[in-house]
This record gives sequence, C-alpha cells and structure tokens, in this order.
Amino acid sequence: MDHHIPMHALPEEIQKMLPEEKVCKYCGVSYLILHEFKAMEEKVKAMEKEMKFYQGSVDREKRLQEKLHSLSQELEQYEIDNKSKTESKIYFRLMLRLEVEHCQLKERMPDLQHSVTEPYIGL
Repeated sequence: MDHHIPMHALPEEIQKMLPEEKVCKYCGVSYLILHEFKAMEEKVKAMEKEMKFYQGSVDREKRLQEKLHSLSQELEQYEIDNKSKTESKIYFRLMLRLEVEHCQLKERMPDLQHSVTEPYIGL
C-alpha cells in the first residue's frame, strides 16, 4: 500500500491538539483517519455492488451464448427441412409436367395410345 503524503500541512491548531482530542473516545481511531476509513468503506461497498453486477453479466453472457447456440441449431434444422420440402415440390412439379406432357402426347397421337401406356421417367 502506498504511503500517502499530504499536499498541505495540517492546520496549526490541529497540530497543537493533544492526542486524546484527535481520537474517537468510543473506538480510539483518529478522526483524521476515521473520515478516510469511512470513505474507503463506501468505495468498497460500491465496488462489491459493481462486482455482483459483473458476476451477473458473466452468468447472463453464458446463458445468452447457450441460447444463441440452440437457435443456430434450430435455424440449421429449419434450413435442412426447407431444402427437403423445396426438393419435394420440384420433384412433384416435374412429375406433374411429365404426366401432362404424356397426356398431351397421347392426345396428339391417338394411334400410339396402345403402345405407350406409361410415361418414361428417365431420372
């Protein structure tokens, strides 16, 4: 701990006081030190409160990281599901188009109706 050197000397009347006059009769602490001690106590209380806030911040940060990870996994799963659904829709559309084209082909060429019974799907 650093030794504090005061910038200004104590007033002469305080310097001339007897030691018994400069101390608290209840606890024996010098009034000059007691004031500084009380100020330090208040600083410690404020710092403890601040530390509790930061401790809570660490816990909140951890919970938020876990939530972010969970949401990222959900998003990834939704993207996979969406891709699968999109691929299914594309497949269904292609199959529908083939069936429509097959029907149109059968209408245009009635004589081939007996030889072509099912559409050729070469996927």
